Amino acid sequence: MATPVVTSTSTQPPTTAIMNTTVNPAQSKLFKPLMVGNMALKHRIVFPPLTRNRNDDDHVPLPLMVKYYADRASTPGTLIISEATSVSHLEEGQDNIPGFVSESQAAAWKDIIDAVHAKGSFYFQQIWGMGRASFPEFMAKKGLKYRSSSAVAMEGVDAIPKEMTEEEILDVIQSFVDTARRVIAAGGDGVEIHAAHGYLIDQFLSDAVNKRTDKWGGSIENRARLLLEVVKAVVNAIGAERVALRLSPFADFQGAVKSDIEGQYLYIIDELKKMDTPFAYLSLVEATGDPGALAFGSKPVNQGKTLDFILDAWNNRSPVIVAGGYRPDTAAWALDVHYRKWNTLVAFGRSFLANPDLVFRIQHGLELNKYNRPTFYLAKNEVGYNDYPYSKEYMAAKCNA
Repeated sequence: MATPVVTSTSTQPPTTAIMNTTVNPAQSKLFKPLMVGNMALKHRIVFPPLTRNRNDDDHVPLPLMVKYYADRASTPGTLIISEATSVSHLEEGQDNIPGFVSESQAAAWKDIIDAVHAKGSFYFQQIWGMGRASFPEFMAKKGLKYRSSSAVAMEGVDAIPKEMTEEEILDVIQSFVDTARRVIAAGGDGVEIHAAHGYLIDQFLSDAVNKRTDKWGGSIENRARLLLEVVKAVVNAIGAERVALRLSPFADFQGAVKSDIEGQYLYIIDELKKMDTPFAYLSLVEATGDPGALAFGSKPVNQGKTLDFILDAWNNRSPVIVAGGYRPDTAAWALDVHYRKWNTLVAFGRSFLANPDLVFRIQHGLELNKYNRPTFYLAKNEVGYNDYPYSKEYMAAKCNA
């Protein structure tokens, strides 16, 4: 059985041990506006990608998802990023995850995008390929090829993926381009390219997975080729200000480890900086955000390491979203103290899931609803999805507006 999709972040704040300063979230940089691409965000609390399996069996978003996304866009000026969305039917590798390929899929996502915009907020679509993170038995049932950068099995999975051909790699790049265009045509503000957590692009980055000897593998430069080609192609198609990129330098989720983390990611950053126009934002996962340790109890890796080397190299070329189990107090401290030199935002995953009015609650110092982990992946179900209440204070403020 393949590992289920996980995109949420760790429960432990990344820097608690060295926090010496108390920062009031409501008075912190969390509530300072920031331009991100073409978007004038009114605060820096971001709703990040969270796979929750509420799509139908044809990978089409269900109507209940319109309410879910619109509710979390309820504070105007919020950046909403969709759950990871497949760029082709070949990458719809698990039950009830979404695609943005067919007309019915695109139409359903358009309803969601329109609902977010109606709240005065902004919308990016996270797009991905799954590669060997697909369920092999699911792929076999659909008559689709189970594939990856190389013929290297994932731990705990019996099936060995087929090494992708050059033609298939070029087709994947085109699929990212085509999907990005569909997102913009549906009204989306942009796309976030998923190159993290052991999914397809990350499988090419990892020297533990990518054993190729052609131009798509081997050296740091070759292993980064797919990521860079996808970014360049999507930028050329829809414009840099509509493109973002997610990376997880420290995670070993799904076995996508790198033997030289700094060398791999500094090369990527250097290449991205050569682009004429900076893209909208970079999304980075802290060492505490490894989904393997979070959801499946694997031993945490790279604890104590920071993203500073990437932010230093990126040097405010565009804003950076950081994720890693932040609470309101630790997020305020991170922006005002740890990341004070840089234009940063903070992603709140499970807290935003459980609190549709999260931005309002943080701004007013209100207690947060507790999330219920067993309901995270209840396919096609309202439970643990649309049943988390707004605060009484938010409802009163809304009535008086």
